Amino acid sequence: MIIVDTGPLLAAADSGDDDHQACAALLERHAHELVVPAPVVVEACWLIARTLGAAAESELLASIADGELRTEAVTPSDYRRVGELVVTYGDLGLGMVDASVVAVAERLGAKRIATLDHRDFTVVRPSHVTAFTLLP
Repeated sequence: MIIVDTGPLLAAADSGDDDHQACAALLERHAHELVVPAPVVVEACWLIARTLGAAAESELLASIADGELRTEAVTPSDYRRVGELVVTYGDLGLGMVDASVVAVAERLGAKRIATLDHRDFTVVRPSHVTAFTLLP
């Protein structure tokens, strides 16, 4: 299982992004293992619509509707953990979306995170493993 952050979704959608090929290949190669927390979907849709337009946003939504990406709701206990994480890593500026990636990964026991934000996810210490494996 791989928990997906916003960056790889945006890069995969944007053929002009420096990380496009690596992210598109990652998402294609591991399609059956991908889990996207609901807040990531919202953030990715907003960024994709803003930078690439409505058609690109619609493509992401279609990939979710078609089952290519599995979404995961944030539970009440996840929200509590998200709150703890944003306080613990306040100096880092860890926001709700990235904290939700961590909380969902902890709840599901996922060790791998698809992210371009290696700065934050290298610093954060999850409760279930020593550190995340970051992809790509």
